[in-house]
Amino acid sequence: SSPAAMQQFEGLPVAETLRRISAQLGCSPAAAQVADFLDQHDQLRPLRDHFLLPKVRDLPPSDLSLVEGGEDGVYLAGNSLGLQPRTAGTYVQEELDKWARMGVHGHVQGSRPWAWAEDQLEEMMAKVVGAKAEEVALMNALTVNLHLLMLSFYRPTASRHKILLEDKAFPSDHYAVESQIRLRGFQPQESMLLLRPRPGEESLRTEDILRTIQEDGDAIAVVMLGAVQYYTGQLFDMAAITAAGQRKGCFVGFDCAHAAGNELRLHDWGVDFACWCSYKYLNSGAGGIAAAFVHEKHNQHIKPTLTGWWGHDLKTRFDMTNEMQLQSGVNGFRLSNQPVLLLCPLQASLEVFSRTSMKELRRKSLLLTGYLEYLIRHHYGDAAPARRPHVRILTPSEPEQRGCQLSLRFSISVRAVFQELEKRGVACDLREPQVLRVAPVPLYNSFRDVHRFVDTLDLALAACRGRY
Repeated sequence: SSPAAMQQFEGLPVAETLRRISAQLGCSPAAAQVADFLDQHDQLRPLRDHFLLPKVRDLPPSDLSLVEGGEDGVYLAGNSLGLQPRTAGTYVQEELDKWARMGVHGHVQGSRPWAWAEDQLEEMMAKVVGAKAEEVALMNALTVNLHLLMLSFYRPTASRHKILLEDKAFPSDHYAVESQIRLRGFQPQESMLLLRPRPGEESLRTEDILRTIQEDGDAIAVVMLGAVQYYTGQLFDMAAITAAGQRKGCFVGFDCAHAAGNELRLHDWGVDFACWCSYKYLNSGAGGIAAAFVHEKHNQHIKPTLTGWWGHDLKTRFDMTNEMQLQSGVNGFRLSNQPVLLLCPLQASLEVFSRTSMKELRRKSLLLTGYLEYLIRHHYGDAAPARRPHVRILTPSEPEQRGCQLSLRFSISVRAVFQELEKRGVACDLREPQVLRVAPVPLYNSFRDVHRFVDTLDLALAACRGRY
């Protein structure tokens, strides 16, 4: 691959990039040759080799009469569960072997001593989310961390008790917010302020979010949004929302579960707190250890409401005095020692991230997702032949308002489309009531993956056509 081959397209809209490449190749912008060209000149292409890609034959419920079973599947579900890094199994086995050989001594011996194994990974994680290492802690699961953070940042009063969130927030967030409000003696129907799109629209307008904060901010204690709206794939303007909320005296936090692994700058944007899981774009495996962020500006005056032994300063933790010497900032929120077997696959993934930069990943992601958008619009947009089912993209068309995901809605049954795609070795994500989420992940997805998906979608829709 040659960096110079792609530099000529720097700064161009994706559609124009595709048009110019196709002109050079003498083919349609929708032709497979364009995908091959983009893959050949993709500087991040070697990162794909660090992951295990499922074969079609192993992806249930593939129908091997429809597709070659030995091929790699088209895996576009990294926003639900990332692929396994190749070294994950090796690292897990190392710790199992150490446990077998030396038992309790593994707490302080080996390449990742169990007593402080997470400390070695937090700098790598911090780079992924744009934070300082001391602002990030690996601990617990996502909703546990959300509760721990809100216990400290949600301080309702009679006049300021509302929490602002999306009307269609991910259930984890919605339930956590409801229970936090009740815990403080308020009622969700009075204290949950829900953001809804304008009639006939799918996504929230940034101007409407900012207007709500401006108009109701004096009654809002916490602005708590998903950084990427899981259903529509909309990436919120976190910097503008944070600034607007803080001007009105609100704390501003984000659930970054669907955003971590995209380019974030939590520290520079001044976000008060955030949390995220690590098994989506961060590829740590189902139920992998989660993470939390507290901005360093809060180190002196925001303390954990619930404390545990692992929040005690490591230097004196094992003196067993029962006199808490609380670590500052987010590290004080730790409760218990971390499960080393969950840290192993996360380490494997973060090491792959460290081979590049979030800026480079974002550059590829914009092109990869833009390429998917172009092909969908080309084949199934308003200008497509009338005989074809219509496919509508819910995710905003502005690249800066989306991460790696496009959410698709069909003029026929989405479940039928999903089932036909699965039969042909495509893994993506169905979300009720009527959305197919497709996530081309820059760490391991190729442009040929995207092209194969759209080709397969055509076959899936043809199979559905006789039924609707």
